[in-house]
This record gives sequence, C-alpha cells and structure tokens, in this order.
Amino acid sequence: MKIRSEWDTLKEVMMHRPGIEIEYAMLSPRPFLFERPFRTSLALEEHIGLQETLEKNGVKVRILKDEVVSKANENRSFRKALEDKIVNTVSFYGPVDSSMAAKEQLKKNVSLFDPSTLFYTLTLEPSIDLKKENGNSVEYPTVYSNIPLANLYFMRDQQAVSSGGVIIGNMKRRQRMKEPEITEFIFRKALGQDNLVRISGEGLFEGGDFIPAGMFCLIGVGTRTNMEGAMQAMNSGLMDFDEVCLVENPVYDFMEEDRDPMVNMHLDTFFNIAADGVAVTSIELCQKAKAIIYGKSGNEYVKSMETTLFEYLKGKNFNFVDLSIAEQMSYSSNFLTLKNGTIVAVNAPVVLKKLISIGVFPENLQNAIKQELASVDQKDLFPFSKQVRENGIESIVVNLSELTGGYGGAHCMTAALKR
Repeated sequence: MKIRSEWDTLKEVMMHRPGIEIEYAMLSPRPFLFERPFRTSLALEEHIGLQETLEKNGVKVRILKDEVVSKANENRSFRKALEDKIVNTVSFYGPVDSSMAAKEQLKKNVSLFDPSTLFYTLTLEPSIDLKKENGNSVEYPTVYSNIPLANLYFMRDQQAVSSGGVIIGNMKRRQRMKEPEITEFIFRKALGQDNLVRISGEGLFEGGDFIPAGMFCLIGVGTRTNMEGAMQAMNSGLMDFDEVCLVENPVYDFMEEDRDPMVNMHLDTFFNIAADGVAVTSIELCQKAKAIIYGKSGNEYVKSMETTLFEYLKGKNFNFVDLSIAEQMSYSSNFLTLKNGTIVAVNAPVVLKKLISIGVFPENLQNAIKQELASVDQKDLFPFSKQVRENGIESIVVNLSELTGGYGGAHCMTAALKR
C-alpha cells in the first residue's frame, strides 16, 4: 500500500458500511460529532451508490466488515485473534461472582459467534451490568455501549497511506480514539500489511489532514492533528517526498469567535487537489494558511522556510479553483480524485439547500452564505462552476446529502489504499 500523489489513478479503497452504530448519533448528533440527524435508510443507499460509482470506474472497494468476516471464516489464526480482542473489549459489571462468571462464559462461547457478531461488537464496545433481583436466580442485564463508533464510516481519518506505507493515526476526540486501534488490527491481521507506523504519545494525527502531491506532501495542523503528530508522521520513515509542507488550518475572520468545525476540521475540509497542478480551495483561507516547509536532507527533514499555502503552491505553478463560503460549507473540497482531472464530488447545491432549510449554520455564517447566494445562481456552484470546466476537471456527481450529515464527503468516506 503506497500512494505518492492525490491525482494518480485510484486503484483501491476501504469503506465502512454504516451500521447500527450510527443510529445512536441520530438521537444526539453533536456529542457524536455529527452536523445533523438524517435518514439512515437513505444514507445507506447513498453509501452503496458511492461504492458502485467507484467500482464502475475501475476502483476495487473493500468493505471493512466484509474483510473481517471473510478473513475470520478462512483463517483460524485471525479468527482467534479477533475472538481474543472481543473478550478484551466486552466488560461486565455487578456482583463480583456474577461478572467473573459472565466473563468466563464469554470466553467459552465466543468461538461459537458468527463473524458478523464479532465485528459489530467491535463497533459498539458493549458493557453489561448484571443485577440480581430478589427471588430470581437469573441476573437482570443492563447493556451500555461505551462509545458506539458512529464516525467509523469516515474511513479517511484513522490512517493515511503515504509513499512508503501506512501511518496509523492517533485521534483527538474521545468519540473516535478506538477507531485507529480497530483499523490497525484489520490492516495488520486481515490485510497482512506490516509496513505500518503508529502515531503515539502526545502526537495527534488524522488522515484527513494528509494530502500527497508527487514530489511533496501537505499535512494540516489544527483542531485534529497537532504539530507533534505531524512531526512523527513526517519522520516515520514512510515518507520519501522531497518536501513536506505543514499547513496551519485557517478560519475566516468573521468566524474567530464562533467557529464551525467544518471550516478547518481537517485540511480536506477546505483544500483538495483535483489534478496535477490544480487545487480546489477557498483562496481566502489558502492565503491565510501559514505554511512551514521542511526539505529532505539525508534521512531527515529540515525546516527550510515559512510562507503561506497559497504562495507555496503558486511557486509550484498551481492553478486554483476558488470556493465560496457556501461551496466550502457544502463539502465541495471533500471530493475524491479518481485520476488526473477526474473527481467524484457531492452535489453541493443539493446539500446546501438541505443545510439552509434545516438551519444548520450559526447566524453569522448563514448571513455570509445568503449574501453570496444573492449574486450567484446555485446551478453554477461547484462542481458545475465555470472555473471547474476551465481547469479541465471532469466531475462525477454523487448524491451524499444524507451521509454528509456526519461532517464529510466522498474523500472522508474512503480510505485510499492504492494509486
């Protein structure tokens, strides 16, 4: 698994089909890091549609659960490792004798479980509280789920595939901390990938902050990836780029006191590369984004200069497709590049209409968007805009108006494995 540039032809991705875990997020979206509730049945149709679109365009799509189930059915050592992981994942509480007996019963029974049961247990991380009732010898169970992994379908973020292998992240939010542990287990045990490095300690790193660009790469630093994590990734031994550009993820001036997470959560929430030499971004944010450049010197990277992301890319003769605030907030930059000049993009006008109708945006952002839309026909928004056509970008438009409710588009929903 190696990727050198975002525009090389996409060969293989991993996706996770959302399951019961996302139903919890519908009950209280914000604590689950979701933007809004949505119709999960329609979201599943959208997810299948995205998979089918990729497959029609020659991309091999691995579904996370299918990989686990298939490997567990055909490989006894993987099945045993998965069983051991489940035993360590499930917790029992209550009277000591009852909880200990239940744990021993789980150890005895886990070999009988269906592989799909084992997988769902990973995503729900259940705890069972056993209570005894008077006159009843059978305990009464109360089931809790530590933190159902509702964000797992955003498969981009747990790891990043670089030019030399897989960098397993270390996620900032408690809601997502278990995800890299699960994906690392699957990458190692199910996919047989041993060329991995794990970001650890105080370092935070998420895959949405990594964009490879041929002879250089970009790593966003901000709300989810910190400088320590970026430095660990850069010096992991899995990057052989000539330069690494660390980008301080910016925010609009009018939002300093009231930031929306989608503005600068990850690098790919305001920036992406659609073709060799063509960046899609908010130029305003790109000009505000501080960039620290490190050059390869022997076996290490040495700081060489400071600039802005805009000036750095201009120096490399990049052209820019400028996104308005309205376009950015409707996940326009979160497209997936299939090959040089061809992208899979959300239907931004449809998403934007939904966001406005249900009142997702804070007042200052809503006002800025309405002001923009007063002078622009929504039919001319990304990916249908004149700028897109003038830069020779072909867009395959998919409907993700429900799934984007979790804060992400096609880029976030796919872990690119091979290009």
